[in-house]
Amino acid sequence: MYNDFQSDNHNHRPSGFGHEGERAPRPRFRREGEPTSRPRFQREDGTNPRPRFRREGEQTQSYPQRPRFRREGEQDQQQRPRFNKPKRNQNVYSAQKRYTYNRQNEDPTKPIRLNKYLANAGICSRREADDFIQAGVITVNGQVVDSLGAKVFPTDEVRFHDQPVRREHKVYILLNKPKNTVTTTDDPQERHTVIDIVRNACAERIYPVGRLDRNTTGVLLLTNDGDLAAKLTHPKFNKKKIYAATLDRDLEAVDEAILRAGVVLDDERIIPDALEFPKEDRKHIGLEIHSGQNRVVRRMFEKVGYKVVSLDRVSFAGLTKKNVARGKYRFLNPKEVAMLQMGAFE
Repeated sequence: MYNDFQSDNHNHRPSGFGHEGERAPRPRFRREGEPTSRPRFQREDGTNPRPRFRREGEQTQSYPQRPRFRREGEQDQQQRPRFNKPKRNQNVYSAQKRYTYNRQNEDPTKPIRLNKYLANAGICSRREADDFIQAGVITVNGQVVDSLGAKVFPTDEVRFHDQPVRREHKVYILLNKPKNTVTTTDDPQERHTVIDIVRNACAERIYPVGRLDRNTTGVLLLTNDGDLAAKLTHPKFNKKKIYAATLDRDLEAVDEAILRAGVVLDDERIIPDALEFPKEDRKHIGLEIHSGQNRVVRRMFEKVGYKVVSLDRVSFAGLTKKNVARGKYRFLNPKEVAMLQMGAFE
């Protein structure tokens, strides 16, 4: 019985196949009377308003041409290139992206010194303002003021050479300083300065907070906020700075112990808050320090007989150069400015 069943299955051919096992040439799902080639979406009268596949010699239906997002009054054939914006300098920020800070909470009843008022307006420095005051070119509410130490109120009308003085918005810029750049607003030797890098950043007169050597790179803050600049640079505030130094040779353990104990510079003992070796060798050193002395890191290593080949400031008062390429800058956001003004950063 098993052999008979096997034999029947072997001789059985599925429907739709010929004698040789090939599929019979008849379409699937074709109704009686339908043509074998029927276009899709064909009407009952046999017409096809828009065939999907145009045959040779057939005409296509023309549609009116109109641009996308056409505004009222524009021509149909007007060409508007997409994604063809010109490249711009990455250092130049638009007005929407710039962060400026008004003195919204300023007390109008509190007087300030006239030279400070002029400096905050970007006219000149405080020392230069004293010279202008003595020259009699400053007027307050129509009266000439030529005495040093004079004070004015924020609501007073101050004029410089008969031109009204308007106080500037506060601007805060973080620069990743490159090599061969002088940290000054004006160099008599006409060398490249940090102001040359940020010249097109804003219309306000800004200046660097503190100084970095010509060949020292890293974080540098520029602003026109004199009060904040004084707070960040005054020794009593002890703002933390982190440097990455590369020496001309490996630092010996004896000299490391001397540095950790502190070296005397200008009658002041400088003790680093931290001294680490981020790499396997002892030539690359990470140094955390609070001192504000000039060239303090280089002088510390020179004191124990080493030369600093390269020096990079990676952090200043809590600000880092993260996502800022060498020679580029960015504007501080309001949260960073508030932290600096409150002294929350070490």
